[in-house]
Amino acid sequence: MAPQYELHPDRNYSNAVAGGGIGGLCTAIGLLHQGVPVTIYEAAPSFAEIGAGVSLGPNAARAMHLIDPAIHAGFLTRVTNNGWDDRKNFWFSFRKGEDTSTEFGTRFFDLWCETGQSSVHRARFLDELVALVPREVAHFGKRLEDVEDRGDHVLLRFADGTTAEHSALIGCDGIKSKVRLAVLGAEHPAAHAVFTGKYAYRGLIPMADAAALLGEELAMNSQMYLGHGGHILTFPIEHGKTMNVVAFSTKDDGKWEDSEWVKPLDREAMYRDFDGWVPATSKILSLMQKPDMWALFNHLPAPTYYKNRICVLGDAAHASTPHNGAGAGQAIEDALCMSRVMAHVYDSADIPRAFAAFDRVRRPRSQKQVQVACESGWLYDLQAPGIGDDWEKVKERLATKQQWLWDHDLEADVAEAVRVYQEESARL
Repeated sequence: MAPQYELHPDRNYSNAVAGGGIGGLCTAIGLLHQGVPVTIYEAAPSFAEIGAGVSLGPNAARAMHLIDPAIHAGFLTRVTNNGWDDRKNFWFSFRKGEDTSTEFGTRFFDLWCETGQSSVHRARFLDELVALVPREVAHFGKRLEDVEDRGDHVLLRFADGTTAEHSALIGCDGIKSKVRLAVLGAEHPAAHAVFTGKYAYRGLIPMADAAALLGEELAMNSQMYLGHGGHILTFPIEHGKTMNVVAFSTKDDGKWEDSEWVKPLDREAMYRDFDGWVPATSKILSLMQKPDMWALFNHLPAPTYYKNRICVLGDAAHASTPHNGAGAGQAIEDALCMSRVMAHVYDSADIPRAFAAFDRVRRPRSQKQVQVACESGWLYDLQAPGIGDDWEKVKERLATKQQWLWDHDLEADVAEAVRVYQEESARL
């Protein structure tokens, strides 16, 4: 049974959250935890997440705990770390994927991380979040089609023909966000996601099969194989029962003209992409179950995340490539900042100032992550300008590239957002 939240009786407004993924649910839980009213509108018939494993760094873990310790507790029940004790605090072990002098590729660097490689199965983590949301808060089958800002409230129109009115709308509706279009306008250069020139093959391997072919060390602990134009990463999920695999490659012409971003796997094309790599990678690719191919899109930097009473966060605001393992973590950071600044809002007229404070604090960091994630993809694929396949330079960059993400002071961000909001309110 979901916990009972006590809403503050003096608040004269209602918030809508569009989208019930990780970002939307963390936002809703955060708002409820602060006594702020919220209604979730989810397009699907039930809460659901696409994809298998998702990595969450130490910054994301801290954000969960700051939003609601129950979120972090749920995460801990589902999290999977590296299987060997002496690898618990490694994010990845990096290997030379084309070094065929060895079967497994020369391991040249281990990146230490406070929480190691902390991964969860998306659907299982979502179950933990759903358990914290009162049933009456969520409405399903509500695919948002249009948003109209009417000055003192917003009108939501859904595909089923129904409408809803709220004081504000927080868009957590993903990379193809309708709420983003309402904020920026459909013709804005940053309104729609763009292809990054990279695509990925994703699949799962039963851990017993992976260990039999690769050995326990490589199967049970996170690995990343780097090569020219691509890289392959593996890490355990579902408490070590499954090995998650993502193999990235580069589209030479930089174009994705198919209307579908996720396509069935062409195994022969995948094998060609990694032809000549170390034998271990061939074994990994051959074992992948339920594989598919994902085109990797991201957002160009938006000039704002809000417009009056409409705001976006998570992938709707700053969709990213996955090369820093930070997309979901940034959505959780957004949820923390949004819920804490909205905790200071009691009058509906003050909502736009809260959104402005959120935007000022969260936009620079989250947009930097989108750019740095692209740069990480180039690094892994030995395409980084000035670095290429100089392995010493690759190692130097790997050693430092995650610290700004992982070691960030989230409580200082919250304090700054609240300060900005209160300062602007005091001027009225």
